[in-house]
Amino acid sequence: MSSVSTTLRRKPLLSFAQIWNMSFGFLGIQFGFALQNANVSRIFETLGANVDEIPVLWVAAPLTGLIVQPIIGYFSDRTWTRLGRRRPYFLVGAILATGALFLMPNSPALWVAALMLWLMDASINVSMEPFRAFVGDNLPSRQRTTGFAMQSFFIGVGAVVASALPWMLTNWFGMSNEAPAGTISDSVKWSFYLGGVVFLLAVLWTVFTSREYSPQELAEFEDNVEEPAGREYDRPEVYAAAGARQLRNGLIAVVLGALLSFWFTAQNLDKQLLIFSGMITIVGLLFAVSGLMQRQGSYRNSYVGIINDLENMPSTMKQLAVVQFFSWFSLFSMWIYTTAGVTSHIYGTKDTTSALYNDGADWVGVLFSVYNGVAAIVAFAIPLLARRTSRRMAHLICLVIGGLGLMSVYFIKDPNLLVLSMVAVGIAWASILSMPYAMLAGALPAGKMGYYMGVFNFFITIPQLVAAALLGFIVKNFFNGEPIYALLVGGVAMVVAGLLSLIVNDRDDIRVEEIGK
Repeated sequence: MSSVSTTLRRKPLLSFAQIWNMSFGFLGIQFGFALQNANVSRIFETLGANVDEIPVLWVAAPLTGLIVQPIIGYFSDRTWTRLGRRRPYFLVGAILATGALFLMPNSPALWVAALMLWLMDASINVSMEPFRAFVGDNLPSRQRTTGFAMQSFFIGVGAVVASALPWMLTNWFGMSNEAPAGTISDSVKWSFYLGGVVFLLAVLWTVFTSREYSPQELAEFEDNVEEPAGREYDRPEVYAAAGARQLRNGLIAVVLGALLSFWFTAQNLDKQLLIFSGMITIVGLLFAVSGLMQRQGSYRNSYVGIINDLENMPSTMKQLAVVQFFSWFSLFSMWIYTTAGVTSHIYGTKDTTSALYNDGADWVGVLFSVYNGVAAIVAFAIPLLARRTSRRMAHLICLVIGGLGLMSVYFIKDPNLLVLSMVAVGIAWASILSMPYAMLAGALPAGKMGYYMGVFNFFITIPQLVAAALLGFIVKNFFNGEPIYALLVGGVAMVVAGLLSLIVNDRDDIRVEEIGK
């Protein structure tokens, strides 16, 4: 090993312009996500969905990310074309997402809108997942916080404009924000059309202005060396033991999921709770199949490799998973319930055909624009805070501020004051988009960067699925159908996420301080 290590070199620092170009595509990606987050609940309600049905309709989004991102990450680790390793996926995803953005606001029925959400989210995820690994591939450890902060900046800028587009088209250009029952307004339709164009152009900018290191070049950098301990796993007896463990635990999960499904059905509880039990059953089956294959000696295949890598993920990743769970549970509750919560609690209406409701829904778009705009600005301040404290402490501070801001929505009666709530949420959002990835990247082996970045998305999508399964039930049965209480729950969850940041072992942060400056 010593003879090889003498030939290794440090990854060169990139210029500001290079980091800008490699991150610019996120401007388009966030245009798609922001239009989705700010308007899909509104589209669902317009097409006839009840408030307590909205979470289950949103299941398509996190479920798609759960499936797509690890697969795209796994294959992008093993891809090399004339466009490079990650950029082919940027491009294909952008083309598909643009088509989905054009189709979504023209959905003639609720089930079509749910299907379009599925297609749109899958396409956006195809583009987004490789962008995270792109930073790990191209930047040295000391620049990764800056790289993810730059992505946060473009996410914020894209979301500012995209979230406020319906309001701007109505108030600046005179486009109607009202439409007959069951019809999407012109301001929302044209927002999606413009978003599709911006998505494609922004991703094309990154594709044609950035370069990637070849697999041979990556192997020469010292921070991309695989962990030697990983080779010890490639022994039959280790696979046999892993197979027995996975088979046992998988079968336990299958039985537990089946019992919960039976109980939910027998008690005539809300059907969305079956999402929760179904998740447990599916995960159990995945592990049981892998365990059975290994016990029978079939362990040299991609499926078993994926499950074993999942089970043996780095400890830093496991710690961050807990933080991510509460962070994204909070965010999902905000995305799906802010429109309903603000229009009913502050504007005093649940009539989706009224001008008052549409004014409130448009204002929610502006509020989403505010928190994303704040995130774009704060993104560059967070690395400074992290240097003075630590990445863990910076994340803690930002999440607590955001949680308190989200809880404050309940106590506010003047819609204009909600801007202050969203400023606080924006501070948390900037950190959520950068700090976990900066802490994670240094703990991942280079040859599995894309896969583990995709798996890390589990801890974004699983809490969203849990929220989709439970929040509708909770709001209906414990909060008398009042969606504003879901925002209170979300605020508490974000504060909990901040406190849990202190358990993360950010080894890369220590190493960056040591190799310094």
